[in-house]
Order: sequence, then C-alpha cells, then structure tokens
Amino acid sequence: MAFKGKPPGSSAGEISRRTEALRPVIMLTPKEAATARQMRRTGQSPEQIAAIMDKPLDEVEKVLVQMRMPRPETTRGTLNVTLAAHALVMRERRGDEPIWTTVDRLLDELLRLRAMQTPSAPGGTLAHRPRRRSESEATLPLLTGLE
Repeated sequence: MAFKGKPPGSSAGEISRRTEALRPVIMLTPKEAATARQMRRTGQSPEQIAAIMDKPLDEVEKVLVQMRMPRPETTRGTLNVTLAAHALVMRERRGDEPIWTTVDRLLDELLRLRAMQTPSAPGGTLAHRPRRRSESEATLPLLTGLE
C-alpha cells in the first residue's frame, strides 16, 4: 500500500532547536560525551569518570544528567478499581510486593477457595452459579466492611 499523506520532513526525529537552545553548553565533544555515558552504564561514578577523562566534574555531570537511567522502583501503580477494592489490595500486599503480584495471588486464592466450596454437578463439571437477582446481592462479601 502506498504512503498517503504528507511524508515526514528531513529533520524528523532530531532534537527540537528550542530544546537544544535551552540546554547548557557542554564543553565535551559528542564522542567524549558518549564515552562518559558508556562508563556510567558500566557503574563508574561521575568523579571516577571525570578523573579518567581528565575533564572537570561539572562538565561530566552535565553530560550524565541527560542520560536515561532505569528507576530502581516505580513511584506509583494504577489499579482501575473502586477505592474500597484498592484499599483491600493495598492491605493485602506483602512488603514491597508489586500490585500485580498481589492481585494475582488474591485471585488465585479466591478461585481455589471457590473450587473447594462449589459442589460438583453430575458428570464431573462444576455447577453454574445462579445469576444475581437483586442489587443487595451485588456487593462482594470481601468489601462489605470497607464501604
């Protein structure tokens, strides 16, 4: 299929001129900057890098500040549920356990308990649960004390 629409310009993917103008002037060449970033990825401190490259520490730090580094721990997680369900999940977390692990563990426990309590129908299949008939039955028993 042929490309429809306006193709990207010749400067597509490059840094914005405005962003580049706002950045501080760095006295290291692009090759030296790449070398400093490579050294940082191997675990060397900014002070060690500056000493090895024989460059001022503040110039090396300017280069390293622009690096993307993985965060050691996420600062937040999203759980698209009611506030009461969120409070339940947060209360059930074990230490710094990720929220998705907590939810998986709770659902696994729920399904195992449900399988133990549900009587088997003839033929070895699980009996179907009846549908809800009233709004009063719609609340989950786990969350009744939280609302």
